Amino acid sequence: MANSALLDVIEQHESEILDEWTALQQRSKSSATGMIGAEQRRRESADFLRHVVTGLQKDSGDGIEAPAWDSARDLLGDLSRSRARQGFTPSETAMFVLSLKQPLFDRLSSSLKDAPTLARELWDASRLLDGLGLYTTEVHQKGREDVIRRQQQELLELSTPVIRLWDGILAVPLIGTLDSARTQVVMESLLSQIVTTGASIAVIDITGVPTVDTLVAQHLLKTVSAARLMGADCIISGIRPQIAQTIVHLGVDLGDVTTKASLAEAFRHALAIKGLHVQADGRE
Repeated sequence: MANSALLDVIEQHESEILDEWTALQQRSKSSATGMIGAEQRRRESADFLRHVVTGLQKDSGDGIEAPAWDSARDLLGDLSRSRARQGFTPSETAMFVLSLKQPLFDRLSSSLKDAPTLARELWDASRLLDGLGLYTTEVHQKGREDVIRRQQQELLELSTPVIRLWDGILAVPLIGTLDSARTQVVMESLLSQIVTTGASIAVIDITGVPTVDTLVAQHLLKTVSAARLMGADCIISGIRPQIAQTIVHLGVDLGDVTTKASLAEAFRHALAIKGLHVQADGRE
């Protein structure tokens, strides 16, 4: 495609195409239009147009996955990931490429008078830009998935804090459903704090866990076992009557794990293990 009419048109009318293209982007009714400044929009458009020229010069007709289009794909990849983080939709991101069609097609139509040649060049140009537009959508989607995964991980970490109640006593208040992924975060956070603080007792409070089934119980036991391997004993608090009945009904054996109805009772028990008590006026 190195000698195609499309390449000639871009090289001969690059400035005009760039002006029309950026103007089309500016007039877009997209809600994201105002998120990109005029200077940045023109710079990104000019960079992409240059990469298109480079791709056309080296293209052997193997499609946009060929090495000739590496630089164009890299630029679009960076742009798509950046716009995904900014909140652009996939279609808004793809329109960066697809809006280039109008100025290119106008130039091709005015430059080529032979109908079959014009039809062929328009088809080749459309295929090229459609492929690059779809590529931005794929990268954008992956970028959004990465953002979502990172946010989910951050929420997991925020929802499983490890609190230092006293010297050598930690607490992990759990709220919401306890699944395998969250159990892993709880375990890692707890073990890390046990090492950091040298704690010998950890209170796992499940007051905020709506239901306890066999799987949740197994997750709790895994966390208790891991803490014991690090030299810390665990107390499970927040065992409400409904949860106690469910555990008995399921036949779940919590083994020799100490359980308490509330975090306060678990804390009192932990202090007793360490030979401490708290008087009514708050003095140790």
